[in-house]
Amino acid sequence: MSAPGLSEASQERLARGAFLLVDKPRGPSSHQVTAWVRNLLGVPSAGHAGTLDPNVSGLLWIGVGPALKLLPLVLEFPKRYVGVVELHGPVERGAVPALLEEFKGPIYQTPPVRSAVRRQRRVRTIHRLELLDSEGPRLLLDVVADSGTYVRTLAVDLGEALGAGAHLAELRRVGTGPFDERQSVRLAMLSDAVAQDLSGDPRSLGALLHPMDDVWREFPAVVVKDAAASAIAHGADLAPGGIAALGRPFARGARVVLVSRSGELLAFGTALRPSSEVRTRSEGWSIDAERVFVDPSRYPKRWGAAKAPSDPPG
Repeated sequence: MSAPGLSEASQERLARGAFLLVDKPRGPSSHQVTAWVRNLLGVPSAGHAGTLDPNVSGLLWIGVGPALKLLPLVLEFPKRYVGVVELHGPVERGAVPALLEEFKGPIYQTPPVRSAVRRQRRVRTIHRLELLDSEGPRLLLDVVADSGTYVRTLAVDLGEALGAGAHLAELRRVGTGPFDERQSVRLAMLSDAVAQDLSGDPRSLGALLHPMDDVWREFPAVVVKDAAASAIAHGADLAPGGIAALGRPFARGARVVLVSRSGELLAFGTALRPSSEVRTRSEGWSIDAERVFVDPSRYPKRWGAAKAPSDPPG
């Protein structure tokens, strides 16, 4: 359901599920921005992936309709930030690039005291950490890190390692996985696009609504047989015998998507074994299906009595 005045094309797009890549301004919370988008579109619910603090700007993913179920996959994407770290004392500038190299790779982090998540030490990977510029006590850094990395904590740790202390003075998220800020839209532009749609021109709004395919096609796909597709639609996991084909390789524990032979997204889940073993080992389950996207009524049951995982349907 969306605003009754929106064009039929836009209402259909929203009903199928869509994402908006919003350029969040500094000031409002991610929750507030999501609520504004929900009200602008007239949809009953919307959700965001990857919370940005009120004083942080940049790319915020907002999903509506069935796309809400895909937000956990958006959280899998590495995030890219440009931030200003302010040093509390003098340091040897020549030592900064070498120190940044030492922080690349897996690091331990504990969420800040004010974080909304449990303060438990965990490992996050820093994929890129480069010095773009420096002026006085300020360092301009380019950071690509796992989702869930606390850049504010990283800035404090860098300051301690340099022996001067530091804090994060400014931060902007400029990318999420293969998507960057050039694909994002400001709230004012979204409001204008909605107004144009209400006036009978849906083109601007349609261009801002990213289909769910844009997200799930970034993940390894497992094509399943017809009978297995029916079982998945009714909440079953995937056994080796139900696999028709594999896409690109994946490791145990990776997020994967399950698609029908026709290319329809059935569900996403977690690989219980690497792609090299999902079909060769006959015992046990191969994929733990977590969220189903199809209407079970469209997939009538094609099996009789329950079968063991080693003898799956299909």
